[in-house]
Amino acid sequence: MTSDSVTVVVATRNRRDRLFETLPEHQAPVILVDNASDDGGPEEIATAFPAVEVVRLGENIGAAARNEGVRRAVTPYVAFADDDSYWSPGSLARAAALMDAHPRLALLSARVLIGPEGRLDPVSVEMAAAPLGTPAGAPGPSILGFLSCAVVVRRAAFLEAGGFQPRLFVYGEEALLAMDLAAAGWWLCYDPSLTVRHFPLPAGRDRGARRRIEARNRMLTALLRRPAGVVARTVAAAMREAPAAGWDVARALPWALRHRRLLPPEVEQDLVRLSAPPA
Repeated sequence: MTSDSVTVVVATRNRRDRLFETLPEHQAPVILVDNASDDGGPEEIATAFPAVEVVRLGENIGAAARNEGVRRAVTPYVAFADDDSYWSPGSLARAAALMDAHPRLALLSARVLIGPEGRLDPVSVEMAAAPLGTPAGAPGPSILGFLSCAVVVRRAAFLEAGGFQPRLFVYGEEALLAMDLAAAGWWLCYDPSLTVRHFPLPAGRDRGARRRIEARNRMLTALLRRPAGVVARTVAAAMREAPAAGWDVARALPWALRHRRLLPPEVEQDLVRLSAPPA
């Protein structure tokens, strides 16, 4: 089963070999947005997969590359995939049908199976057990976070919310978008009948750099949307984890304060519920 209502947007950088493995698995039109790769991948992909629309960016803009793919899509719904993931057969058609049936639904998150053995991603376990309940008439439990490689979004809602914030670059960029979609009154739901297969490579990147970016993004996201007390606690915890991230936040502080906009009380209450320790 495929759907002509969904476009798959893949953001990539220097992952040519992985793309040759995953692109044949997609069951919808694909827009590949390349973050200034220098491995010759975009040219090879364009030759090997002429049906794939390849967009080559002049610089690496991280997760915001997906925004360009969404802008170019002409379908009402967009599924995100990483260069090491794809949606299982039938999932996109079901997601499109659910979006059609629920006009308040902006984002559907699938369960994620990792590796050849199909291990359930712990994030999927957490989503299934999220304490926010299911809104009346919604197709699944409410969530306020997601994995970018495992969601289908309503294109209009995504663009209205501004997409992924370029300042956050990568690592934890999903949180701000989830907050803004919920603040605009949209539903974000988890549906385990939708499946994404994910085949990540063994960790080999600079873990210290990743911790610093993740800590920076947690602090900036709190500064942009959360009350002062939450900001203070978030900054204290993040600084313990990655002290150098404080310099990054200090440089971005004027920008963050200019764009600070507190969430509606009901969304903030849901975030508090999600952060509370289990009873």
